[in-house]
Amino acid sequence: MKAILLDGYGGPEVLKLGDAEPPTAGPGRVLIRCYATSVNRPDVVQRQGHYPPPPGESPVLGLEAAGTVEAVGAGVTDFSPGERVFALLGGGGYAELAVAHAGHVLKMPPNLSFEQAACICETYLTAYMNLFLYAELADGETVLLHGGGGGVTTAAMQLVKLLVPKTRVVVTASTGKVERVAALGADLVIDYKKEDFAEAVLNYTDKRGVDVVLDHLGGSYLAQNVRSLAVGGRLALIGVMGGRKGELDLGAVLVKRLRIIGSTLRPRPVAEKTAIIRSFEREAMPHFAAGRIAPLIHRVYPLEQAAEAHRTMEASEHFGKLVLRVTGA
Repeated sequence: MKAILLDGYGGPEVLKLGDAEPPTAGPGRVLIRCYATSVNRPDVVQRQGHYPPPPGESPVLGLEAAGTVEAVGAGVTDFSPGERVFALLGGGGYAELAVAHAGHVLKMPPNLSFEQAACICETYLTAYMNLFLYAELADGETVLLHGGGGGVTTAAMQLVKLLVPKTRVVVTASTGKVERVAALGADLVIDYKKEDFAEAVLNYTDKRGVDVVLDHLGGSYLAQNVRSLAVGGRLALIGVMGGRKGELDLGAVLVKRLRIIGSTLRPRPVAEKTAIIRSFEREAMPHFAAGRIAPLIHRVYPLEQAAEAHRTMEASEHFGKLVLRVTGA
């Protein structure tokens, strides 16, 4: 099969289209013919040599895929060859064929394209898991989302607006993306290049602060995030793009009764991911099927241009998801 292979670790130039041994559907697994996959930040980190796949998963990049069922393994009864599906993967999405655990596969609503379905699992699940299952964002609270225009942030905005519609949404964004983030329905957009976002948050909330922060920067934002949080606030940390270390005011953590929650999706046990997906399927997927949520796609690239898609992500030039079309549907 055709797949994007790594010619060593490093910049986007190490991504090469080549031939790989096709996977097979083992017990409890589903073999998917991939029509589309998407580029996610962990793909970049893996390409650089810092994020190996979990044991037993494909070394090929790609954490999600949409396509049709090619074959099912022993014990799989919920899927049949030819069905349109999308799935969360441990790896292997940048290829014509990929294998997923049956519990990590979902049936595609008929109104979604393969390109749209390929955007759901990694970003929407990450946003849903952290905001609702862990940070327990409640209707009527206020949430701060960093990185306006990124896939997780745009997904989070859509989920918040539908699942907890009384919640106020504050988003940080770069100067060139402020207007587009506002157009997506943010209640306040803070230009982090021109403003101290913690100061802007406190001004907007009459010094109270926000109830939840969803952050992928880590160390460089830690002090400001703590300052931005209200009493009883929760910081959901999903990345460390701004550094692994930062100064933490433990006194503020104590006085404000804060919770700092760190999580990653990929290394979790299969059963845990299945439970998260089932919850997401119940609470969020009806909104996709009804057309109330449509993934925001910046650009669709052919598979052989995976390196260019990675360059776009690293330059933060995108607004929404970067998709790779693997096989012509």
